[in-house]
Amino acid sequence: MEIRDRAVIVTGASSGIGLEVAKLLSAGGAKPALVSRLRKKLEALSATLPQSLPIPTDMTKVDEVKEMVRQAAEHFGTVDALVNCAGQGYDAPVEKTDLATLRYIYDLHVVGPLVTMQEVIPLMRRCGGGSIVNVSSGLALALLPNMSPYSSTERAYSAISLAAREELKKDGIVVSVVYPYVTETDFEKNTIKHFVPQVEGKLPHPPDSAEFAARKVLEALQGGEAEVFAHDWMRGIGRGNPSG
Repeated sequence: MEIRDRAVIVTGASSGIGLEVAKLLSAGGAKPALVSRLRKKLEALSATLPQSLPIPTDMTKVDEVKEMVRQAAEHFGTVDALVNCAGQGYDAPVEKTDLATLRYIYDLHVVGPLVTMQEVIPLMRRCGGGSIVNVSSGLALALLPNMSPYSSTERAYSAISLAAREELKKDGIVVSVVYPYVTETDFEKNTIKHFVPQVEGKLPHPPDSAEFAARKVLEALQGGEAEVFAHDWMRGIGRGNPSG
């Protein structure tokens, strides 16, 4: 997809990868709808990005998600693309996983993006096509101790995305999944941790910048590949092989 003059919803736009995606889109001439729960951050960001629209939204609230898409479509006339970046980590062993927290993470990572997709698909279909990029995680590819709550939601998210890709081909709507590696953001700081020991360990590869990950998102948006990996070695991630 050519991004210039395209209206693009970006969730999780107030920080991390979503923030960098919004900046890159604006620099490329797109019209981003900036979505997160943090009104003041969104408004400050919007003041620096031409043609952007801040829409404070809690992605775990279905009614708010639907209203967000309605506002974006009303303001821009349609929605050409959707980039789902909102997310939060949750680490816990299976035995100690808190069900209320798991439901919250599932709503944030799976239900919210699914509702957003359901709302934009008819808009895109009427315009003859569109693009949806869902930002998952490298942990959707690996099975690691104490990370199953987060990993399981990302696996579900990826599965829904790839199924939608097949379903929507006939409508000219391209759905892609991006798998970032560990990224230099506040994600780990904001991760919910239940009964997880603090273990100092060295990453098998150095973390990426948020801008690097955001460029992978634009690669998916512009190129339309089914799956985009932050690094080629991530394609080999599997059970017991977190480093590829």
